[in-house]
Amino acid sequence: PQAQIDDQMAVLNSAFASTPFRFTLAAVTRTTNATWYTMSPGSAAEAQAKSALRQGGPGTLNIYSASPGGGLLGWATFPQDYTRNPSNDGVVILYASVPGGAAAPYNEGDTGTHEVGHWLGLFHTFQGGCNGGDQVSDTPAERSAAYGCPTGRDSCTGRRYPGLDPITNFMDYTDDFCMFQFTSGQSARMDTAHQQYRSQL
Repeated sequence: PQAQIDDQMAVLNSAFASTPFRFTLAAVTRTTNATWYTMSPGSAAEAQAKSALRQGGPGTLNIYSASPGGGLLGWATFPQDYTRNPSNDGVVILYASVPGGAAAPYNEGDTGTHEVGHWLGLFHTFQGGCNGGDQVSDTPAERSAAYGCPTGRDSCTGRRYPGLDPITNFMDYTDDFCMFQFTSGQSARMDTAHQQYRSQL
């Protein structure tokens, strides 16, 4: 429903308020195709759907609502991949993950936030485990993804990036109610990636 799309847009703009990014809804298209609706990452169905439906250039965010199955909430392309395969660019989210959807506790819209973070160049906070492989210096390293909202979790004690695991970060796997922030380092990384790969200047 349009109301859920509008609510998802509001969630994105609230989540990215501390970054340079704002999102404006340009268009909504609705397509009935059972094969595309159950697409999976890298599948022929994904390629066909995106080739037929994608609009705009490198700076246009296309979000596809689907039901991929297997417990998958969504996936995204990275900015550096655009020039190699422009028609594949975009974000796919589980239809029930939008605000008010049925995918509790992932139904407050932050699957969209998380995947747009990837679309703008962010890795998971747990990328690389305790070696801190997300390439952002102000996100403490964590050994593995966090689920639920494990307050006080510290899975990488005494490592290069000290501090409790960033369970409230949008780029972890915690429940929607638990995540509420990007760091300044993540904001800078997204800005740099956008300027390098998605700017239409």
